Amino acid sequence: MQRVILIEDNERMAALVASGLRAAGISADIAATASEGAAALRLSTYSAIVLDRGLPDGDGLAWLGSQRRAGNTLPCLILTARDALHDRVDGLENGADDYLAKPFPMVELVARVRALLRRPAGLVSLVASWQGLQVDPAQSSVQYGSQTLRLSEAETQVLLSLVRAGGTFLRRSQLEAAAWGLSIATTSNALDVVVYRLRTKLLKLGAPLDLVVRRGVGYALAGR
Repeated sequence: MQRVILIEDNERMAALVASGLRAAGISADIAATASEGAAALRLSTYSAIVLDRGLPDGDGLAWLGSQRRAGNTLPCLILTARDALHDRVDGLENGADDYLAKPFPMVELVARVRALLRRPAGLVSLVASWQGLQVDPAQSSVQYGSQTLRLSEAETQVLLSLVRAGGTFLRRSQLEAAAWGLSIATTSNALDVVVYRLRTKLLKLGAPLDLVVRRGVGYALAGR
């Protein structure tokens, strides 16, 4: 399932939009502020951003501009009550890929998000690699040499985070947020199960890497 980050401070609106997207098969994490959205982007991998313009800690469009300058190329749909022509033009010229004025039919929002998700994969760098191991979140797969294995959604997100960390340890909370998002409760051993399965798959691939756990520090990929 593809995942988007929804940055919207109105709780009711955020819940309605997230519910509508999930009903259409699109997973949605919710952030109430621009700073929460930035933190979510550091923790998890998303296919698109749905962004409210009026946020408690600033203009969503200004935040998007800073993300673009930092190299974030994720497609972004701006949601706003400002529907004047100059507002729409301003949004599109400053990093937004689409613009939808409130109030809006949910079916239109879903259609617009799906259109963003259909953008050619080459426009957004998704595949991560380290030490010959490649993780492709679009295909939910991991490859080493000529061998490729399928991954579950949680396995994909955890391994993707570890590969991008390049041997640096990540905290348990970081991997849980990457695997299940910011708003989904999980059992206490859910991550342990994912780690066990990933270790098994790394062995099956013949990759010279192991997923190591250091108590009090976190999780990382390291050479066997």
